[in-house]
Amino acid sequence: MENKNLLEMRELNGLLTRTKSTFAARDGRMQDVLAVRQGRMRDVFPDLFPEGPFDKGIVANMVDVAARDLSEVLAPLPAFNCASSKMTNDTARLFAEKRTRIVNGYIDHSSVQVQMYTAADRYFTYGFVPSLIELDPETNMPRITFLDSIGAYPVFDRWGEIQAGFFCFWRSRDELSAQYPHAAGALGNRTGNDLVEVVRYHDRSVDMIFLPGSDNMILESVENITGECLLEWTQRPGLDDDSHGQFDDVLAVQVAKARFALLSLEAAQKAVQAPIVLPPDAQELSFGPDSIIRTSQGNQVRRVPIEVPNAAFAQQGILDQELRQGSRYPDARNGNVDGSTVTGKGVQALMSGFDTQVRTGQAMFARTFQRLVRKALMVDEVVFGDVTKTIRGNADGAPYEVSYKASRDVKGDYTVDVQYGLMAGLDPNRALVFGLQARGDKLISRDFLRRQMPFALNASEEETQVDVEEMRDALKNAVSMYAQSIPQMAAQGQDPADALAKLSTIIIGRQKGDPIEKIVAEAFAPPEPDPTSVEDEGGEGIPPATPSAGDGSLDALSSEGGRPDVQTLLASMGASGQAQMSAGVKRQTEI
Repeated sequence: MENKNLLEMRELNGLLTRTKSTFAARDGRMQDVLAVRQGRMRDVFPDLFPEGPFDKGIVANMVDVAARDLSEVLAPLPAFNCASSKMTNDTARLFAEKRTRIVNGYIDHSSVQVQMYTAADRYFTYGFVPSLIELDPETNMPRITFLDSIGAYPVFDRWGEIQAGFFCFWRSRDELSAQYPHAAGALGNRTGNDLVEVVRYHDRSVDMIFLPGSDNMILESVENITGECLLEWTQRPGLDDDSHGQFDDVLAVQVAKARFALLSLEAAQKAVQAPIVLPPDAQELSFGPDSIIRTSQGNQVRRVPIEVPNAAFAQQGILDQELRQGSRYPDARNGNVDGSTVTGKGVQALMSGFDTQVRTGQAMFARTFQRLVRKALMVDEVVFGDVTKTIRGNADGAPYEVSYKASRDVKGDYTVDVQYGLMAGLDPNRALVFGLQARGDKLISRDFLRRQMPFALNASEEETQVDVEEMRDALKNAVSMYAQSIPQMAAQGQDPADALAKLSTIIIGRQKGDPIEKIVAEAFAPPEPDPTSVEDEGGEGIPPATPSAGDGSLDALSSEGGRPDVQTLLASMGASGQAQMSAGVKRQTEI
């Protein structure tokens, strides 16, 4: 068994060596970009920065500025939705909604939003960024982790699917001994601060950490029971399969710009410190403020001039323009907008190159997130399927808490839809203007516009709240119209006391803080019927009082059966237009 493990480690070391050799040129470009972004330009171009006070750049590092700005625009997360086309009933909808909340729980638990700022930076700087689904034994949940691009070596199949990956990094002997006490003997005679290369390896069958080379020691190894490689590789599109960063071709321009600035500074320093020319009759030379030089030819007292050609300053402007074009970073990002701010057409033209980069990055990360979430759901079901967990998160601006068991609530459905939205990448002002224009032409619905806005918004709850506000406004208008009709009621001889009482009730209720709909419902509620004059459904009731003989009222015309007489008033319109009133009395007798 030991010989088999040793043979497997030798094969793994051989694969690692060949993979490193394949990506040697890429590693060199990555180290150069890292050095320039950190300001260590002399490490990349030692001949341009001699030793001394002018060995570093003194201009803005446009490579670092552009990389940070691009990453901050790309960093906002997309929307995750587990809804599928098979949702034909409420049970399926609730099942999909719960899985959506589970996925959002993965994102919050893994702090993916925080990681995305660094991941997007590595994507633009190095041309790729790896990611991994890890197992968190403390919470019994999968964790999404974006890894460092430096020292990462993938193994793809012919379809471009990731099959395995190596991640090389360095740790001191003391750190390794503290984390893996069993490895202390294999580290040899190294001192505590000596760095040791460590490699992480992941494929569809195993996840391990080992020491490469002659040590051939496995520090940690876990079987991958999912049967699928848990790595993902987000790569910037390019002409070939090799990874190229956004700024690989403009490093020399940035360095030349920095060197020109140093030469200008050096020329200014030498001009100030240049020797002073005196005429022959000057016998003494004084330095410092208010110094006096005695000579009859004062116009000849001067410093030796150092002329800097104007072409040098023009060249600095050319280098700055080349740097922006090569990095596809427009002047508009710094506020230098030379276009129409009314129609936005000029701004759109200036920002077109920047926006397309963000759109491309969103497409690449959307595919990555779709695969990562699918693998996270699979890991949760396969590894932690029988464990009941409670997750808390925020979906569309609304917090939630849900308890789930992956074996019951996932059940092999790993589908997820990842959408950055129609207006992702736009600032809120332009997104709102664009959305309102599309909504005004009836190209989109209100619900679609709410869901596409570049900020957290619960579209369903917001729609309900808007409907309630509109109904309340309509109710207020109705009450206002009712109040305006009081003078007309009084002019027609009607008693406005009831209307005034209802309006007073509404005002008092609002002063108490009650909602308008509750107050209006109470104020205009129909009066309760008199129980003494209502006959119940069973035929039993309180009979009306027997009228006295000779009473001329309508009650005196009641029948013997106890029912009141029915008097019908008929109004009609004659041929002359005059109203005609007639009255009739009808008697009913029990049979």
